[in-house]
Amino acid sequence: MKRLLVEGIGTFFLVLVIGLTVIPPGAALMAPLAIGATLMVMVYAGGPISGGHYNPAVTLAVWMRGACPARDVPGYVGAQVAGAALAALAVKRLAQGREVAAMQLDAPAALLAELLFTFALAYVVLNVATAKKTAGNSYFGLAIGFTVMAGAYAAGRISGGVFNPAAAVGLTLIGMSAAANLWIFLAANLAGGALAAMAFRTIHADAGDPASLE
Repeated sequence: MKRLLVEGIGTFFLVLVIGLTVIPPGAALMAPLAIGATLMVMVYAGGPISGGHYNPAVTLAVWMRGACPARDVPGYVGAQVAGAALAALAVKRLAQGREVAAMQLDAPAALLAELLFTFALAYVVLNVATAKKTAGNSYFGLAIGFTVMAGAYAAGRISGGVFNPAAAVGLTLIGMSAAANLWIFLAANLAGGALAAMAFRTIHADAGDPASLE
């Protein structure tokens, strides 16, 4: 339960900051920095307890990599989605009176952008937070947060820079993304996480890293 609570709290604050900094007037060009910084500090805070996933695509990648037991996956995803949903309620209350408009997406471009940058995020997570050669490093949170920040700056105008199925659910509940577009994030983000795990296992096959915990 402690791990699930940590996952819920971390996802809550991530989605809370996304909503409050992106909804106009928000933080404008500084929004990606705030979002990346929030993820960074939450990863540092919760990493030693739950692994600091805050993202079903990351949980999928860590499970496929062999660093998360299958029995933990449903609880992690449930806690992440619950945290995102609670954050959506908080954003709607705190941003009351501010105009919320759903993103207009070009589906093929959004799919590609979300796939590529979710892959990058999960790939970085696996290499800085689960690989034996980087065990005990002090930069894992910084690397993960900066990956999201870079992705948000690069793909924000294409897909919204979500890279997270739980966050996509939260943004849909807020009204920042249309329900009809939710499949884009679910498909692209989960595929990106799975591909990152496959790449990690291929690259680290000779190092003994991909051994399953089960």
